[in-house]
Amino acid sequence: MPRQCVATPAATVTELLDAYRPRDFFFTSPSGSLLGQGVLTTVTGVDDLSDALHATAAEPGRHAVAVGALPFNRTAPARLVIPATVQRGPAIMPGTGATRARRPRNGTWTATPVPDPAAHTAAVKRAVALLASPDSTRLRKVVLARCLRLTSSHDVDVAAVLANLAQANPGGFTFAADLPAPDSRPRTLVGASPELLVAKHGRAVVSRPLAGSRPRDTDPTRDRERGAALLASAKDRAEHAVVVEAVVEALRPYCRSLDVPDEPQPVTTPTMWHLATQVTGELRDPRTPVHVLAQALHPTPAVCGYPTDQAYAAIAELEPFDRGFYTGAVGYTDAAGDGEWVVTIRCADIHGATAELFAGGGIMPDSDPEAELAETTAKFRTLLLALGADQLR
Repeated sequence: MPRQCVATPAATVTELLDAYRPRDFFFTSPSGSLLGQGVLTTVTGVDDLSDALHATAAEPGRHAVAVGALPFNRTAPARLVIPATVQRGPAIMPGTGATRARRPRNGTWTATPVPDPAAHTAAVKRAVALLASPDSTRLRKVVLARCLRLTSSHDVDVAAVLANLAQANPGGFTFAADLPAPDSRPRTLVGASPELLVAKHGRAVVSRPLAGSRPRDTDPTRDRERGAALLASAKDRAEHAVVVEAVVEALRPYCRSLDVPDEPQPVTTPTMWHLATQVTGELRDPRTPVHVLAQALHPTPAVCGYPTDQAYAAIAELEPFDRGFYTGAVGYTDAAGDGEWVVTIRCADIHGATAELFAGGGIMPDSDPEAELAETTAKFRTLLLALGADQLR
């Protein structure tokens, strides 16, 4: 008899966050919250996920759920789990105080940027040269990231970081996913992504790619001016168009209709302005599972570049670290094939007293290296604030 996934009674978001422990899975979005605990089955390949779900029994009227994370490198193993218990709750409603921030454990931090700022700007210059090279006439965009490796005098309180992210980003996608660790201590991917890779319910499918960014300003007038400047920027609109085009082409084989707005919309997080386009569609076959759509979309040009193979090669040449699960995808799929997957950005990989933060930006032929460095610095603030380490830059 197959092992059974148990659905426990619904809870508030605060109750789910209070119940969260490292090695659990937590995910919240505008459509609801989910906490998965325990492990029935572990899967390392997306292609095996549907079979694993269908082999797992659930309570009458409910579906088993698979949760986890996909790495940036499509050939690397995924970390996908069917939890023993799944508890659902409502979405976090902005302005309601539905969650509460927590104070991380006091300690001292040391930070090591990889690469250092000068090396990152040099890499951006090399990427711009690649884009202009006659040998790279098809390369239209490449995304370059950097890492900030933090070490604390105490083990990082992942539950506090998660609660802080949920409280500060109520309209986004906050997550924590267990990762394979080199020792007995938990390793956790935690973050607050603003970017929906794909959501699916029945025949309905939605993707909301982001590309083109500006840091927020604490002065309301200057902040609005930054949003307007982003919307008017030819460089950022061109970067955004590349991403939307690729998303539409990836979804087209699965959809009998797609609706793509003509104009992007400026959207905000607590630290950044972004250009966003919400692409909606109707699937040809409602049985197509959401993780198959996620695999078809991943990685989008928003986090890799375009064309994908050339951008991958440029990233391997220019970035001095392995991205791991950064710029992968994190989310869930139920046995009906419905679910949500988001792009793994604004995140940290936490293990013991170390936290590796990641931030990147899309490089176009007219990118300014210093502006790209400033953009990544601003993007780090989401996790630095949640860690209580905002004094580090």
